[in-house]
Amino acid sequence: MYPNSIRNLIESFKYLPGIGEKTAERLAFSVLDLEEEQVSLFSDSLRDVKKKIHPCPICNTFTDDEKCFICSDLTREKNVLCVVEDTKNVFLFERLGMFHGVYHVLDGLISPLDGINPEDIGLDKLIDRVKQEHFKEIIFAFRPSIEGETTALYIKRVLDGMGVKVTRLASGVPMGADMEYVDSLTLERALNDRKEIE
Repeated sequence: MYPNSIRNLIESFKYLPGIGEKTAERLAFSVLDLEEEQVSLFSDSLRDVKKKIHPCPICNTFTDDEKCFICSDLTREKNVLCVVEDTKNVFLFERLGMFHGVYHVLDGLISPLDGINPEDIGLDKLIDRVKQEHFKEIIFAFRPSIEGETTALYIKRVLDGMGVKVTRLASGVPMGADMEYVDSLTLERALNDRKEIE
């Protein structure tokens, strides 16, 4: 029932995660209300993201420069490495402004049930980097899940004997949570990571 150009725009919006038919229709009609230069900026931005964004050759974070802004920053603590599962986590930590080390981004987490094995997540690049850069600490910042735990344990085993301290983010029951709704994995981790009250 829609003209082809509107139909195509609706279908294009549906490529994005979480966008169904109704939201795609609303977005498509919103575009019709934009000024010409806003539409040009929007389309140029989409094109630029596909053309210019690439993984940093050092840490695998998305960048449009030769190296990402973190690897280029000489003030970072180069001996502390935070390993994350995707670039979004890097930007999350950077927004908090509390971590001053460097990062390494994997290509996801190990998940044998989904056919994702250690060789599929770019571990070779991480291991080579650890051997070359002599970190004093490596922090695993994976989501608390079976995949996150499997990935952390696997990498820890590979790193054994390299003389580097390996840690992971503390996790457990969030502040204000009703214990009744906390899942068993979170409760188990909270119990194991318990700390003495001072």
